[in-house]
Amino acid sequence: MEENPRGWIHGDETAKAMLARVLTERPFLFLPPLHRVPLRVGNVVEIAGPSPSAKSQILLHAAVHCILPEEWKGIRFGGLERMVMYFDLDCRFDVLRLSQILKHRIMEAYKSANSTYWEDNGEYQKYDATEITQMCFCDDELFLACMRRFLYIRCYSSFEFLAALKAMHFHLQRESEALGVGLHFLMIDSIGAFYWIDRACQPMPIGGSKRKNLSLQNVAEAVVQEICKLLQTQPVLVLATKATIFGAGTSGNDAQRAFGKWCSERKMDSRTLSKEGEKLLYREYMPSAWQSFVTHRVRLQALDEIISDGQYGTLPTYTSQWVQPPLNIKDKFAVRDDGIFLIT
Repeated sequence: MEENPRGWIHGDETAKAMLARVLTERPFLFLPPLHRVPLRVGNVVEIAGPSPSAKSQILLHAAVHCILPEEWKGIRFGGLERMVMYFDLDCRFDVLRLSQILKHRIMEAYKSANSTYWEDNGEYQKYDATEITQMCFCDDELFLACMRRFLYIRCYSSFEFLAALKAMHFHLQRESEALGVGLHFLMIDSIGAFYWIDRACQPMPIGGSKRKNLSLQNVAEAVVQEICKLLQTQPVLVLATKATIFGAGTSGNDAQRAFGKWCSERKMDSRTLSKEGEKLLYREYMPSAWQSFVTHRVRLQALDEIISDGQYGTLPTYTSQWVQPPLNIKDKFAVRDDGIFLIT
């Protein structure tokens, strides 16, 4: 391009070729309930909600979609075949759940190939049910290849989290060279895990009296700076979960009493959500450095409604609504092993 800039300007790439190239380099994320907004690399998405509201389940399903290949041995899986870096800050990560979702996706892909013809060495071959079952349960190579693309880090304090972020660049470079794929998701579960611990501790100088104190705001600024460095060198999509203080089941009186205790704190923001005539007060507790860094926000709520599913029995239901950008659409969804599906 430097030798012939005029030729680059007058390129004749078609719109179809351009879209295919862009979607390959920077694929969209169309997984419910994050499908309403076209999320791309460079976005920072905050998934907020009380516990439980399927926040971690959304991360796990998105991670499986990312680490699965687009195609494997003639079978289409529809994945991105990219790496995922998962920061577990609340120490609730369930590796068995991740393994269960991944194995179920692999089995469903093999079963769907039962009625599909695939080209093999110039001939078309149809797999029967017995062959598919054998291939599915014996294909440990695919399962291990997917799990190698899932990078897991558990942190027990803000110091460990910052140290892991600083060492992340070297770790990613080594893994990218070994696996031959790049990072697509940076997942943080949950970003506010250490907030109350750091808030209760007095600011302490780091390394001597000449260094500035590690306050709550400084911690958030350092986290944002490290993630920004990663986005500059290797664009990724950041998904971070955050627990809300007040969620479903909190009455207005309880919220008002709790809010009255903290009304003197000017740095803490309070907002009001209305849900079918009922007002739910929730409180934004993350520092301003993180709030301004987030580009998209979606809020989740758990419902009392239980639906019946023939294969999975009874399933709890949840709602999701975008607050940044604001959308007047509220989706109801449920979580199964084969994915997250919307309820109409």
